[in-house]
Amino acid sequence: MKFCIVGAGAIGGLLAARLAHAGHETSVIARGAHLAAIRADGLKLIEADGSQFTARVKATDTMSGAGAQDVVILGVKAHQVADVVRALPAMYGAETMVLTAQNGIPWWYFFRNGGKFENHRLESVDPGGVVADNLPIHRVIASVVYPAAEIAAPGTIRHIEGNRFSLAEIDNSDSPRLQGVSAAFKEAGFKAPVVSDVRAEIWTKLWGNLSFNPISALTHATLEDLCRYPLTRELATQMMTEAQAIGEALGIRFRIPIAKRIAGGEAVGPHKTSMLQDIEAGRGIEADALIGSVLELGRLAGVPAPHIGAVYSLVKLLSQTLQTQRGKLAVQPA
Repeated sequence: MKFCIVGAGAIGGLLAARLAHAGHETSVIARGAHLAAIRADGLKLIEADGSQFTARVKATDTMSGAGAQDVVILGVKAHQVADVVRALPAMYGAETMVLTAQNGIPWWYFFRNGGKFENHRLESVDPGGVVADNLPIHRVIASVVYPAAEIAAPGTIRHIEGNRFSLAEIDNSDSPRLQGVSAAFKEAGFKAPVVSDVRAEIWTKLWGNLSFNPISALTHATLEDLCRYPLTRELATQMMTEAQAIGEALGIRFRIPIAKRIAGGEAVGPHKTSMLQDIEAGRGIEADALIGSVLELGRLAGVPAPHIGAVYSLVKLLSQTLQTQRGKLAVQPA
């Protein structure tokens, strides 16, 4: 298959390198030093076991430069989707799929859902409806992203752990096109099951994202440390409890207990969450997709979430401060 990854950062770069190494024609949309390094030397992947390889991918900074694709993978952060969506048609053929790979509640959450809020647009993840108005819903397939990775250097991705990308049609049906993407991902070494209740799986992943990410960003603690420290472990538990109440009010069935979800985060080890990595690098953060969206859903469902709201306020102010000062924040040895 012919793939283009829009945003070859940590997860996008992992996907691009593995897919290209498996023999799929792969392009990436990147910029700056990362783009220059990929063009000059290829896209290097350091696997979790220490092995490594360099994949040759087509690297460009424009959608038109990539050309028509079978699958476009949106590897950008949730708050960046609106910035790229209008340019995506340059890569569309008649059957082109657009795979969303963002954390948090997706912009399409209430589309093809068949529930009370069918076609309701979430302002927190799609302000003004830019994405919904410019990305045809029939092209969209969903993924729930589990791997952890980081950009080790321009042109170099380090895979930390995890190999699962759950895949789904957003109406939870099965389809030949979905099976084709799943097969390609499996050829690239990923676990890529086709799931029949993607929104429930989104919530299970989101449990960790909405709590671990902002707590990590605010405290500069790794996953392992914030899960082991009693006060932040309790805070994560309270945030997850509120999120579960919101999800259940919207018909979601949670399949594991909160303690098991926290144990899963702790098992990742001394890993910096993506939000902490963004704070340290001075990049924008996914506060609205990971936290603000849950608060918006809570208001729709009539379920209060005071702990989530308090943490959201703090991390939003931190993000605003860093953006205003054009700064970044990292703990350095004394």
